Amino acid sequence: MQRAIGIFDSGVGGTSIWKEIRKMLPNETTIYLADSKNAPYGEKSKEEIIQLSKKNTELLIQKNCKIIVVACNTATTNAIGYLRENYSVPFIGIEPAIKPAALHTKTKKVGVLATKGTLSSHLFHNTSKLFAEGITILEQEGKGLVELVEAGKVYTPETKMLLRKFLDPMLEQNIDCLVLGCTHYPYLIPVLKEILPSHITIIDSGEAVARQTKAVLENKELLSELNQKTDVFYSNAEIEVLKSLLEGSNVNVSYLDF
Repeated sequence: MQRAIGIFDSGVGGTSIWKEIRKMLPNETTIYLADSKNAPYGEKSKEEIIQLSKKNTELLIQKNCKIIVVACNTATTNAIGYLRENYSVPFIGIEPAIKPAALHTKTKKVGVLATKGTLSSHLFHNTSKLFAEGITILEQEGKGLVELVEAGKVYTPETKMLLRKFLDPMLEQNIDCLVLGCTHYPYLIPVLKEILPSHITIIDSGEAVARQTKAVLENKELLSELNQKTDVFYSNAEIEVLKSLLEGSNVNVSYLDF
């Protein structure tokens, strides 16, 4: 079996990134870890997030992965510096797409829906400072949303009510872009489109992460030339939600205690 692209997340949300990688890199083998047992990462301390990211990384290295995509905003913003310092494998991170939102906004007001762990990180604040000069960034912690996605409860009154509670204050402030700062949140886009006025642009990082993954593989001459891909998914919790999000994809989903 050819060397794989390793991907990990605090649960099922990073599959939104996997789908973009699969689209852009159709010949590659992938191994995905859903650390759902420990979701959400956004409520944990930086030290805990680093330890969980280290555990996931070491398992993917054991499986001979040639690159690791940290498909979790909270793990990227809190742990990727540590991972890059301590492991030789290349890492691709993900953080809220502040730059494209800042370039796109007309009202100069951008909403960011993210976890507490992402919003409180140095990396998030540095990115905001760097790319959002003259732009008002309205931050909102999406407390409870990861758990709803992990439970497969996307299309429920509870989810819609929670999203309205988070978004209404941003709408009152006249945002015209909403940045999704967690890889679980793209699964909420159908519900968000019901709630948000049609002029508001929803921005996530999936395609940009796939592009960067491809660029690094090209640069390091690690791209697969063979169309012998396999896609393996492991979860350390209930696998039914993960299976449902991957319905229609030819993948292997298994329970693994990690």
